[in-house]
Amino acid sequence: MKLRPLGSTGLHVSSIGLGGMPLSLESRPAKSEAIKVIHAALRAGVTLIDTADVYCIDHAEVGHNEKLIAAALDQWPDPESVVVATKGGLTRPGGAWVTDAHPRRLKAACEASLKALKIPAIALYQLHAVDDVVPLEDSVGALAELRRAGKIMHIGLSNVTAAQIRRAQQVAPIVSVQNRCGVFDRRDFNNGVIPLCEAEKIAYLAYSPVGGSRGKHRVTDDPTLRRIAANHGVSPFQIALAWLLARSPVIVPIPGASKITSAIDSAAAGALELSSDDIAALEQAFPLAQASPSAARAV
Repeated sequence: MKLRPLGSTGLHVSSIGLGGMPLSLESRPAKSEAIKVIHAALRAGVTLIDTADVYCIDHAEVGHNEKLIAAALDQWPDPESVVVATKGGLTRPGGAWVTDAHPRRLKAACEASLKALKIPAIALYQLHAVDDVVPLEDSVGALAELRRAGKIMHIGLSNVTAAQIRRAQQVAPIVSVQNRCGVFDRRDFNNGVIPLCEAEKIAYLAYSPVGGSRGKHRVTDDPTLRRIAANHGVSPFQIALAWLLARSPVIVPIPGASKITSAIDSAAAGALELSSDDIAALEQAFPLAQASPSAARAV
């Protein structure tokens, strides 16, 4: 597994991470099986696990995924080698996804995450979403206070625009951005987000990089991905992940997994080398609009 820098943190993580969400939603596996999935990813070279306090079924079990990851790392011989990134800023009343990024709420959520993960400080704490009724500066300011207090080490953002990243940077150093991105969702290449991350040396954590549970069939059915996958003797999912890695040095895909086979298959993409012919075919199949050279500076 090749490594990539986690923004400006000085940390290097596996080029393919693990998204923990599928292990805690309605169709989740049993706890013992979920721990095996996490261990399979770690054995395959994954050193970055992404989670959130609200990766659970509803408000009654907030912290489920964080506690699961903590249990898996308790049984892992080298837990210090794994970077766990979590998020705060959403709630799950009745199973809904509701934004609440008030500073008071974020501070309480961080404290709960520290307990769930059983660690003294969170390596990467991310604002899960911008709150429409709370100024972004106030939310990021709360994370900056947590950082100064030693509760978190680094600050990231999720589900943000380029303009919001710039606003947040005026409050605190931002080391990562986690947005949806993949072969069928290429908007961040063209709207200034990924160019800005490249210019500012911000890690871009691509979630749902193979479409998630609903969109994965588009990957398996795509003729270009299938053809290149057959040439390499790998799955179309690996080609989709390798395409992201080839597109930008700041991208770290974080595919989710609820099965051991899926975790192993995704991790293998970190060592896959695409040929120039492969990349040309993928660029033709999944074209990017020509972004303005000033896109990263004009927000």
